[in-house]
Amino acid sequence: LLPPGVCNLLNPAAIYANNEISLGDVEIYGFDYDYTLAQYSNLLHSMIFNTARDILIEQFKYPEGLGKYDYIPGFAIRGLHYDVQKSLLMKIDAFHYVQLGTAYRGLKPVPDEEVIELYGGTQHIPLYQMSDFYGKGPSLKQFMDIFSLPEMTLLSSVIDYFITHGIEFDQVHLYKDISDAIRDVHVKGVMYKWIEKDMERYILHGDEIYAVLNRLVNHKKKLFLITNSPFSFVDKGMKHMVGKNWRDLFDMVIVQADKPNFFTDRRKPFRKLDDKGSLQWDKINQLEKGKIYKEGNLFDFLRLTGWRGSKVLYFGDHLYSDLADLMLRHGWRTGAIVPELETEIRIINTEQYMHSLTWQQALTGLLERMQMYQDAESKQVLLEWMKERQEIRSLTKNLFNPQFGSIFRTFHNPTYFSRRLVRFSDIYMASISCLLNYDVNFTFYPRRTPLQHEAPLWMDQLCTGCMKTPFLEEMVHIR
Repeated sequence: LLPPGVCNLLNPAAIYANNEISLGDVEIYGFDYDYTLAQYSNLLHSMIFNTARDILIEQFKYPEGLGKYDYIPGFAIRGLHYDVQKSLLMKIDAFHYVQLGTAYRGLKPVPDEEVIELYGGTQHIPLYQMSDFYGKGPSLKQFMDIFSLPEMTLLSSVIDYFITHGIEFDQVHLYKDISDAIRDVHVKGVMYKWIEKDMERYILHGDEIYAVLNRLVNHKKKLFLITNSPFSFVDKGMKHMVGKNWRDLFDMVIVQADKPNFFTDRRKPFRKLDDKGSLQWDKINQLEKGKIYKEGNLFDFLRLTGWRGSKVLYFGDHLYSDLADLMLRHGWRTGAIVPELETEIRIINTEQYMHSLTWQQALTGLLERMQMYQDAESKQVLLEWMKERQEIRSLTKNLFNPQFGSIFRTFHNPTYFSRRLVRFSDIYMASISCLLNYDVNFTFYPRRTPLQHEAPLWMDQLCTGCMKTPFLEEMVHIR
């Protein structure tokens, strides 16, 4: 069933384009820090979960029985929505439909019939309830941060405890308490201490980050960093990954920026920090290389640097607070860091996935063409095909995550997360280190995927992002 000559193996280290972009036109590279320059191991999620759980018990006086719950790696995926009033964690597609089989209350799935009944006889979530520009709606919250994986698991664990023990709870207070407990782990600096104490254990790809930054500087590119993390934490992490002179690579370093407000609010002026991280009081009239700045706003940043438009490319992991404003309001180029991409592509490359998907598509085509036959025997065959198609869809979903499937797709539609990824990023990749596979003047061309009313052009879809690309022989020396 596969067309001859199609190269099926995708490259987990490739960069994928939503929009045509030439790196030759980019003069200035900007970076977020957490989960962009610094990639963290999954051990961190267990620590965040355990600490926030203990805060709930000790400070918020939640039942001590919660202490028996441990972090469940792989329970949740990024991009899920949580309906606060209904205590439902679920995956929603780009058209605002809940994917049936992916709605959970606590740690248990909610039957499809109950989900449909809860939303007035439909799987559709109306626009006014959905997330706003930053993923927060009146009753639905979208979890877009990689740090939100332990938060979703804690939320589900606490609800599971209350339901199992028949304890009545207020949904709004529960959600706020867990959000506050997770926030405390970050705000009070507990997480920073763990990472600083054992960087080898928590930080990944350090040597490759140095290679990326050094290569860009050698090609006369300007670099800047805008992060919400404090200077002492960033300084220690960058020294670990890049070396003690890491600041020499950057033209601008801005910490505790308070994104996304940094991109939209003009009120906070920049403040300078000395080399020890202490605040200076003087008024900032220019942003100097080698200096550290705190807070500030993008409008002053643009005025003082003159860095505007498509000559700037900024990388971040959070689609809303890192990328959305920069692309839509300011015309910068944007690159999304999606660590999950590597695992998902490895699954897509498996024989089991390719066979399942190919047969699923074949069954769908048969159902579409043969539905005109309405005699009893034909109807029976159609029902059997529909059942088989549903079984294969469930099997394919489970290859990615048994509860929620892929972060990029519902059964066939893009997820809400996926649609935002396309909307807010020119390119996306698993890690900043993927840049090492491309020449600094490389042009990314998005694949021309056919619209529904267009014929598929198979040659147009061959080998883009496959194993043969981008590892061009002449670029091997870059690594």
